[in-house]
Amino acid sequence: MLCAALLMLVGMIIVYSVGPQYANLQNSAYGSDYSSTYFFFKQLMGISLAVSGFVLLVLVPFDYLKKYIFQLMMIGIGLSFLLFLIGNILHIDAIAQNTLGAYRWFHLGPVNFQPSELLKLAMTLYMAVFLGKRYQEGKINDLKETVYPAAALVGFLLFIVVVLQKDMGSGVAIAAAAASIFMVSTIRMKTLMQIALVGVLFLGLTAVTAPHRLERITTFFGASKSASQDDNDYHIKNAMIALGTGGLTGRGIGKSIQSTGYLPEAINDSIFAVIGEIFGFAGTVLVVVLFAALLLRVLRVAEYSPDMTRRLVVAGIFGWLFAHFFMNIASMIHLAPLTGITLPFLSAGGSSMLFSGAALGIVFQLSRYTAHKPIDIGGQDADISRRRRLGGSRYSSRRRVARS
Repeated sequence: MLCAALLMLVGMIIVYSVGPQYANLQNSAYGSDYSSTYFFFKQLMGISLAVSGFVLLVLVPFDYLKKYIFQLMMIGIGLSFLLFLIGNILHIDAIAQNTLGAYRWFHLGPVNFQPSELLKLAMTLYMAVFLGKRYQEGKINDLKETVYPAAALVGFLLFIVVVLQKDMGSGVAIAAAAASIFMVSTIRMKTLMQIALVGVLFLGLTAVTAPHRLERITTFFGASKSASQDDNDYHIKNAMIALGTGGLTGRGIGKSIQSTGYLPEAINDSIFAVIGEIFGFAGTVLVVVLFAALLLRVLRVAEYSPDMTRRLVVAGIFGWLFAHFFMNIASMIHLAPLTGITLPFLSAGGSSMLFSGAALGIVFQLSRYTAHKPIDIGGQDADISRRRRLGGSRYSSRRRVARS
């Protein structure tokens, strides 16, 4: 909770600092009428959604949530197809928001909703429950009843997100969450390697067959060398300039230059570069340390969980958050191609905030049911009947001594 709160605080400071400039740019480019404080209050609303999602998923028992996971998955898939229908077939831009030729959001007045964020949560829960049940039945390595259906579901969701919605960033996050779940599920390594190979081929094919993705890949490998503003590497060049001019301690709040129109998506995908410009190398290290601490705590919950289903849920959430963290920062420092992926708890965006907070709420709830020490679930015969509630069993012996 502390790590997530500090990350949201840093994001709020950044949006407060560069929000007025970003609003002016949007007004001049798109004829909108945003006030200087619009994006700051929008970020506050996003944080409120994250906290609400966190509290809700802490309070709703996981066993109760499991009953409606299939319905949640169907809602996510249905909304994704509805978005494709409204945007690409009916061309109702008033409802399906067109961003650079892609339809990824529902635009409902002041509210924008991204179905792919719901799919991340739904897929993680559904896959964990499905594989956890197969594990209990001793069928975790059954190809027809377990492996093929699970892999087909992931492939189907990747087709929706990457092909229909043209959202490679969300596709990478879904693939990372699924990969984490598969790796923890005790499926044979040979089968995992085959699944991974098919997944890499699919993502590679979708990358090289889409012109804009191919341009990003060739740009990453240095195909463009000139300094023209029209270059495909314009984004990454200005991200590197922002990080470089920040120096060790940064230019200071309100003194960002790159966010005045040079760096695209300054409060969304490029917020890490803006952090580097404003707070310098020290600020970027702080962000990385906070994310690392958060992810390590998530891993600890998975490691100490004696129940396979809950362990898979936490593993999937770890893969999901790690993919966002790694790909966003790696693309800003030119270690990976640009993918247009948000930085959780920092980037502006209500949908991302809501479901990231909800995912963390699930991890927080499941941390109550961890054991005293790491649990090694290595095969079908592992004893998982030792599930203990942290608040009760860890100190139960002390309470007995006190009472006696």
